[in-house]
Amino acid sequence: MIIVSAPSGSGKTTIVKQVLASGLKLKFSISACSRKPRGNETNGKDYYFLGSDDFRKKIENNEFIEWEEVYKDNFYGTLKSELQRIWDSGHSVIFDVDVKGGLNIKRQFPDISLAIFIMAPSVDELEKRLRNRATDDDETINKRIAKAEYELSFAQQFDKIIVNDNLEKAVLETYNSVKGFLDGGNEAMGQ
Repeated sequence: MIIVSAPSGSGKTTIVKQVLASGLKLKFSISACSRKPRGNETNGKDYYFLGSDDFRKKIENNEFIEWEEVYKDNFYGTLKSELQRIWDSGHSVIFDVDVKGGLNIKRQFPDISLAIFIMAPSVDELEKRLRNRATDDDETINKRIAKAEYELSFAQQFDKIIVNDNLEKAVLETYNSVKGFLDGGNEAMGQ
């Protein structure tokens, strides 16, 4: 299991997509969420868009390996069925998850997971990236920045920290870490 986490706007999704396209035997774990799709997002491809009521039912039925109420009535999580789908295909799982979710998965699967924390060069750069996305209003961006400052305090609990100050370099460093881990080497852990 490859766990890639970061504060919103750090570039984790872009990095994960490039690592997935690199030919490693990985499949993307599609997260479930209670929010509505943004832009061109597609149900079953980008997320499983469940709505709050369906999400809560799945929590009650113990269908998640991890979940979190990121903001009030805004849930994200990983369905157990999603892991099974990927493992049944003979692939390793790669996650693009928030920081708490990533640490939760790492705690449950410590021996078969590599947890990577992607970090923007600064909080100012993070805010700039979020504003350039033009997908959120000012209130949402301010919430994301406050959450990012909090999430940065968890970076040291990850196996590897990669600073995304140059996308090409960050993708290569992530790829090398993932490949080393999948090949059973110690370079994935920075050793």
